[in-house]
Amino acid sequence: MNYREALDWLYSTQLFGIKLGLEAPTRLLREFLAFPSHRTKVIHVAGTNGKGSTCAMIDSLGQGLALKSGLFTSPHLIDYRERVRVNGIEISEEKTAQLLSELKELVADWEHHPTFFELTLALAMRHFSDQNCDLIVLETGMGGRLDATTAVPADVCVLTPISLDHTQWLGSTLDEIAREKSGIALRGKPFISAKQEPEAEKAIRQVTNQTQAPLTFITAPLLGYSLSLPGKHQQENAALACEAMTSAGYHLTFDVVQFSLQHINWPGRFEKVNEHLILDAAHNPHAARALVETWKAEFPNKKTAIIFGAVEDKATTEVLAILSEIADNFHFVPVNSERGLAPESHKVTLPSTIHQDLPSALASCEGEITLLTGSLFLLGEAKALLSNQSTRASSQ
Repeated sequence: MNYREALDWLYSTQLFGIKLGLEAPTRLLREFLAFPSHRTKVIHVAGTNGKGSTCAMIDSLGQGLALKSGLFTSPHLIDYRERVRVNGIEISEEKTAQLLSELKELVADWEHHPTFFELTLALAMRHFSDQNCDLIVLETGMGGRLDATTAVPADVCVLTPISLDHTQWLGSTLDEIAREKSGIALRGKPFISAKQEPEAEKAIRQVTNQTQAPLTFITAPLLGYSLSLPGKHQQENAALACEAMTSAGYHLTFDVVQFSLQHINWPGRFEKVNEHLILDAAHNPHAARALVETWKAEFPNKKTAIIFGAVEDKATTEVLAILSEIADNFHFVPVNSERGLAPESHKVTLPSTIHQDLPSALASCEGEITLLTGSLFLLGEAKALLSNQSTRASSQ
């Protein structure tokens, strides 16, 4: 298969949906020879908010230490290959096609076909192995305990802030979600958690106590360094990332940390596209509050036009109420996803406009300071549009 054919096959596997469990990904990693070598350190990151940013920071710290660092994240914004990087370089189209062709042949007669996410994880881990990575940074897809990434043995487990999200899969309370996400804990391996709500903290302490995983809570932001990602929440993510690297046995100097945190490559997090447009993926209340706090710090006493689109199963009403604090007006757009909410379904007390598509919303906001936020699918569409690229969203 060439690259396009390989992606077509991979995307067709989304029909198999999401399957939580470790038996299938473990078999896939074993038979595809995709487990990490004994000399490779693995840092596994779960949580609700800040997972991607924290992973990007750990990866940047690894590169700052001259390690060969593999980074696995999801979803992608524009290009599928964003999910798999070594020292910041995306996997090539040729290597992607080669590995997907091998995977297709491997699983052709399997009774239970692997999912899109499981196949992508296997592809990433084989690529990292072929590249002889010293460090692998894995972001969970959704949960933790039964997430495919948990099939990979980790040296350090990290938990970013937990809030209510994916409740149809993970549970309807903070306690239930915290138990699922902290289920990545491994016996005797360091477990580093961000500051959590009391209900979540209690669950995390119980889970790590049962697994005998040494637990550390990071309750203060990292101060004294300049970060390329703005916001107090990013300083908290940076503290988490530094502790994760230290727990993995790496020695961090001031110069390494300063250089690494100034060179984090993680788009869509208060990303200033130009002097008028900012992109941020605030798709739940916790993230929306962090966005509002960052906006006030970056643009004190300024309101903004907000372009917003969302998908189902998010606390959209609460998110919009939080964002209203910094909004002058809203522009609602559809999201390129089968789970996208109709723009008409969003209700706010401020002036609002319904748009048929994203280009018309961007055109109507031209010349005024604008914040585009909500679903990552919307951010991907915006970045593709602004850079004249095509994008292909996925459901996993």
